[in-house]
Amino acid sequence: MHPADRNMLASTGDSAPIERADAARNRGKILAAAAELFAARDPRTVTMDDIAKAAGVGRGTLYRRFPNIGAIAVPLLDEHERVLQERLLRGDPPLGPGAPPAGRLAAFYAAMVELLDGHAHLVLGAEIGSARFGTGAYQFWRVHVLALLREAGVPEADSLVEPLLAPLAAEVYLNQRERGLGNAEIIAGLQRLAHRVLGENR
Repeated sequence: MHPADRNMLASTGDSAPIERADAARNRGKILAAAAELFAARDPRTVTMDDIAKAAGVGRGTLYRRFPNIGAIAVPLLDEHERVLQERLLRGDPPLGPGAPPAGRLAAFYAAMVELLDGHAHLVLGAEIGSARFGTGAYQFWRVHVLALLREAGVPEADSLVEPLLAPLAAEVYLNQRERGLGNAEIIAGLQRLAHRVLGENR
């Protein structure tokens, strides 16, 4: 396993504190209400008041647990993103270890498009504006892509991470779908990018 992969694995081992029963019920109601609202309309238009009303909880209860919209969307995404993180760390190549860097990045792009296809509304809720760069998942993806760039011997690797992750922003994906591009076309374009930047013929 690559040292960066071991570091990423270690960073995902934090344990959650034990919740009181009433707090757990409120948390469940808030997350369920938010998931419905995010799926029903543009997550960027959903407010904390909307979520409090839909969940049937007071504003104080909501804000004690979740300071903002992104903090609500992140745990909704967490399960899906952790599955992908596990596949990156321990899965079969080319997504998992053992394949050339260009092939692993191409496989990562395909897996991320699949994630966006099912959960773009949650990603959009969690990544409003600059909040995208502060999520734990984004930091995981960043470490992964940087490790692949360095393994491939690409110069100025650190400066290329954000450009390579930018096409995976939810706004970009949704705009492409609205313009009529299918997932296969989006994946093909991203895989071409992966091989041009990390492949032998770059």
